[in-house]
Amino acid sequence: MTHLQTRRGDITTVAVDAIVNAANSSLLGGGGVDGAIHRAGGPEILAACRELRATTLPDGLPAGRAVATTAGRLPARWVIHTVGPVYSRAENRSATLASCYRESLRVADDLGARTVAFPAVSAGVYGWPMDDAARIAVRTVVDAATDVETVVFVLFGDGAKAAFDQALSELAR
Repeated sequence: MTHLQTRRGDITTVAVDAIVNAANSSLLGGGGVDGAIHRAGGPEILAACRELRATTLPDGLPAGRAVATTAGRLPARWVIHTVGPVYSRAENRSATLASCYRESLRVADDLGARTVAFPAVSAGVYGWPMDDAARIAVRTVVDAATDVETVVFVLFGDGAKAAFDQALSELAR
């Protein structure tokens, strides 16, 4: 069974086997978590992403999928990039958000990673309500068939941490 933790902080400073990046489909960097990971990890991450674009993902990474690259100068071994869906009241994209977590864990298993740090995928500029994003993330990780031993949700603010703590609490009932 995978042990789940929450932590308020900067995901780029967490010493784990793999850090999950809430990337955009281009994989070429952006704002929020994506920009922070690219800045802290250095040019090796961007070079690896460009190689993926040139060889296997010429149209970018679709939402709900995940791929891995080097972590460059980060304290992790790998960065697992996943593209979350943009929130929409008109269309239920919960399955795609859950797929981000499932696919990231699948990639982690393929790499042999035992510890993985996740941000709150899609809950930033993609507009997903934090409480709902937390419930989907926690439920998906708990239900996943994975060899990952520890998942740490590294959350930027107090509100995000409280939402993930609440989701863990609800699951424990």
